[in-house]
Amino acid sequence: MNLLITGGAGFIGSNLIRHVIDKPEITKLVNLDSLTYAGHLENLDGIHGVHLRYIFEKVDLRNKDEVLRVVRQHDITHVMHLAAESHVDRSISGPGDFITTNINGTFHLLEACRSHWQTRNQEPGTKNLFLHVSTDEVFGSLGPTGFFTEETSYAPNSPYSASKAASDMLVRAYHHTYGLPTLITNCSNNYGPFQFPEKLIPVVIQSILARQSIPVYGDGMNVRDWLYVGDHCEALWTVLTAGKPGETYNIGGHNEKANLHLVRLICDLIDEMQPALGGSSRDLITFVTDRPGHDRRYAIDAGKIERDLGWVPAHTFETGIRETVAWYLQNQAWCQSVLSRH
Repeated sequence: MNLLITGGAGFIGSNLIRHVIDKPEITKLVNLDSLTYAGHLENLDGIHGVHLRYIFEKVDLRNKDEVLRVVRQHDITHVMHLAAESHVDRSISGPGDFITTNINGTFHLLEACRSHWQTRNQEPGTKNLFLHVSTDEVFGSLGPTGFFTEETSYAPNSPYSASKAASDMLVRAYHHTYGLPTLITNCSNNYGPFQFPEKLIPVVIQSILARQSIPVYGDGMNVRDWLYVGDHCEALWTVLTAGKPGETYNIGGHNEKANLHLVRLICDLIDEMQPALGGSSRDLITFVTDRPGHDRRYAIDAGKIERDLGWVPAHTFETGIRETVAWYLQNQAWCQSVLSRH
């Protein structure tokens, strides 16, 4: 396959490239990324400019002509579409980029693939797939019980989740209208190496190391299901190689944690790993005004992907969060480098 990964210099994208680059099925891997504030080629040290299968294209998905050029020039057969504006707080203060990137950008990519694959599909034995990577936030907010399934109705509550819901619907429509071989995944909150330090876990780690207050929204009891990024990458590869076109698969880690409990756990881990900091890091926790439209609880039922495709997460939350905290402690140069530019 000639595989296109969009957003490959970002958090999940760079982990995904590292996870799949040596798969024997791949002839060529093209990373399309516009290198916004959250995309950094340092995330791909050892691959970018080095690996023989790897090609980088600095392209913005909002440029439809360039997107089409990339798909045609590299004769793309498979797509893993991760590129998106994804930070809820940023979508509240500036929703425009979320609409143009997440909706229009997905439309341009779908059109490019439809145009190119109509020609390629005349060749015997050709197989194409378009995997669209989405979020559980499209489903809205859960009560204290229950889980999101693939049949849960969409009810997005932020400009970010609304833009992702719209892009999901476009992908679905291109399958049913044009017969484009598409797959959709909706995943829970990811954590792990190379996450830009604006999301909860790296924010907490950096605040503790700087001995600054740790901001916690509202009462801290908003619940999220946490998925280790390496497990997510394996799930995506499983869906791409074994999933049924037209299907949607929910991907979750079976790790529901209230934000406050997660923050306290990270405090305790850093106190254990860096005792020289002195004092209890829990004392840095500061409750701040809740953000508008803050969903109370997300939880994924990942039973379908487990039953149909045989995927289960390899990490427990305890092993995954310990590995993650240790990585950030050992890679402070990376953190300071990406933060210094923004």
